[in-house]
Amino acid sequence: MRKLYVAMVGLPARGKSTLARRIRQGLLAEGIRAQIFNNGDMRRALVGAESTEPDFYNPENSAGREIREQICLRNMARARAWLAEQGEVAILDATNASRARRILIEQTLTDHPVLFVECVNEDPLLLNACIRRKTTLPEYASYSEADALDSFMKRIGYYESIYSPLQDEKFWLCVDSTANRILDERPCEGSPYYPAIREIVVSVWVHSLYLARHGQTEFNVQGRIGGDPPLTALGRSQAEALARHMRDRRIDWVFTSTRLRSHETAAPLLVERPGAHAMALKEFDEIWAGDCEGMLYSEIRRSMPDVTAGRNADKYGYAYPNGESYAILRERVQRGLRRALFLAGDAPLLIVGHQAINRVLLSLFLRQRSEDVPYIYIPQNQYYHISLTPHRKVFERVPYERTGRD
Repeated sequence: MRKLYVAMVGLPARGKSTLARRIRQGLLAEGIRAQIFNNGDMRRALVGAESTEPDFYNPENSAGREIREQICLRNMARARAWLAEQGEVAILDATNASRARRILIEQTLTDHPVLFVECVNEDPLLLNACIRRKTTLPEYASYSEADALDSFMKRIGYYESIYSPLQDEKFWLCVDSTANRILDERPCEGSPYYPAIREIVVSVWVHSLYLARHGQTEFNVQGRIGGDPPLTALGRSQAEALARHMRDRRIDWVFTSTRLRSHETAAPLLVERPGAHAMALKEFDEIWAGDCEGMLYSEIRRSMPDVTAGRNADKYGYAYPNGESYAILRERVQRGLRRALFLAGDAPLLIVGHQAINRVLLSLFLRQRSEDVPYIYIPQNQYYHISLTPHRKVFERVPYERTGRD
């Protein structure tokens, strides 16, 4: 059986290392011996603080270029030795941004095929968030936040100056790393590992997602739609109960909508997790009711019977006047979920959403019929826990306050 090298390709902050880990995990689950050989880990061990300086990556810096090439060669030698013994798939995790570097890899690793996997991410929000997250790494501990950001942006600029997309390599995959989608490929035909790697790349990976609805609001009590109301006393109690219930669970990322009730529900949990990343995404804002925002449901039935009739006939497809429908909502919620999962990587995350938002989010995992989506049960004293990988599927609804009202 022929063995395989997988060489990652892409500019910094494009999701290469996350995808490399997933490829390894997916192959290991299939009983295939896979290992990652990371150039950055070796660089930090051998060079230390010097490699944090952006000029280390300047293509005109011959000394820095020589060190980086030697690191690449040493890592390839480690990968070759491992495959010569017990290994089956060696994953080279590095930018490998230039065609010259990839030629070096192809000319050096001639004992087994090389499959290049390029990660592409052109989402400006995700790029900005990922770049800022990079500046919190230990190698930037002595930098101010502004200096770390400036340094890393200069590093990216140097990589951009030599970057060449995959084209002439023998075997390759080009992947949209934010959407688990293959943009183009030159298949590694004959490799027994290629079909497994391809499936891993296009699979949605959710190691641990907690999906909660905000606590009770004043509008919930009054029977009003939409708006931006605060939590009631019961709602605040539900938020505290959620925080207590989650106390011993690892949560690295917390995503909210931009609405007050979502923020207030997440607040107690974030107080206990000062190191967690928190981000508000407009994609998770509740369905926009347009002309009906803030109205009582009874008022809509009385003064706008055509709206009530339209929603009763087709609640999924009917859009509020100058507002949204569930069908419209789906696209932006799906975009928000992709962003949240990309940013969290393999870390546990919590989304504090709204009733319609959580219905659509759940439908993306449940493959629910569209006509049933607006009726999915979304209580305010329970959360959903989802774990989804090619080899693990968990979907459960968990109460965290049995005495709370929905």
